[in-house]
Amino acid sequence: RRIYIGILALAAAMACKKAESAGEGPGGGGGGPGGGGGTPAMPVEAAAARSDTVIDAILATGQIEAMQSIELRPDVEGRLVQILVREGAQVARGTPLFKIDDAELKAQVAEVTAERDLARQSLTRTRELLGQKASSQAELERAEATMRSNEAQLERLKVRLDRTLVRAPFAGVVGQRFVSLGDYVTTETRLASLQTVTPQRAAFQVPERYANQLKVGQQVSFRVAALSGRQFTGRVDFVDPMVQLPGRTITVKAQVPNPRRELQAGMFIEARLATAVRPDAVVIPEDAVLPLQGPNFVWVVADGKATRRQVELGVRTPGFVEIKNGVENAEQVVVGGQERLAEGAPVQANLVERRPASASQEDVGEARSER
Repeated sequence: RRIYIGILALAAAMACKKAESAGEGPGGGGGGPGGGGGTPAMPVEAAAARSDTVIDAILATGQIEAMQSIELRPDVEGRLVQILVREGAQVARGTPLFKIDDAELKAQVAEVTAERDLARQSLTRTRELLGQKASSQAELERAEATMRSNEAQLERLKVRLDRTLVRAPFAGVVGQRFVSLGDYVTTETRLASLQTVTPQRAAFQVPERYANQLKVGQQVSFRVAALSGRQFTGRVDFVDPMVQLPGRTITVKAQVPNPRRELQAGMFIEARLATAVRPDAVVIPEDAVLPLQGPNFVWVVADGKATRRQVELGVRTPGFVEIKNGVENAEQVVVGGQERLAEGAPVQANLVERRPASASQEDVGEARSER
């Protein structure tokens, strides 16, 4: 019995000594930084909010289009006697491309030229006779009408003769050829395609709810599936004034430089249209945001304590998000250890360095609106 009582006394003494050691004496200074026996500071990771440029963007899909693209057709019928250009060649405006047999038209031109000369001589004689009172005014008018008719007919034949040579209406690249030497062609026959290659156009459709955000001059960036890792930029030069049905979308087109002829008509693109640029936006790491059944919150470290704040999110970039309301520039937000925090809890912040990629022209393609 005495042994049992002794064991209990020894255990009680050890417990008292442990309590005194934890409280730094019987009166205790506490385990927290401020003493008084408070809760010890919770170690967390924090990052400073930064001011950066963000770009609000609309995402859409579309395709590359040529500024000008046509299928060449002849203006006159006849046998194709010359092909003056090869497929894929780059040509200047006015370059001869195809030649149609013009022998018959040349004969017609010679015939009408002779008739015109005869009518001119007849008109001269009629004027002389009228001056000698040997002809009437009606005969003079008839000779003049014949002369004008012959000249008009000759001019029309010369135009048709000139059109036997098919020329490029604009500078571009000749595409696929659809005819061969010796084919008989009509005005409905396709000869070849011709299209411009620089600059090109990026065309895409956006929902009509963005109608009030669209305007000429906005920046567009896009990626092409066939050219992985490449990003292209352009400027909007056309906004369709009509909403297309049934999808209720608006067509937007942007002019894009293409000096290397990498962008080809028909290529599929994923475009991002910049609608607003905010150069002094507040940006924080994305893992600082805690979505709690709708509203978004962050933990902010101020005066050694944690405070939970509701925030309004804006544009997202890889790993970071814009804060429209709730956090000021240079404030510290908790990015690690949030699950252990409570309102007003003392914290020991370990600052970590995280730098967002600048949302400049090179990175506008990664900007997304929180809508």
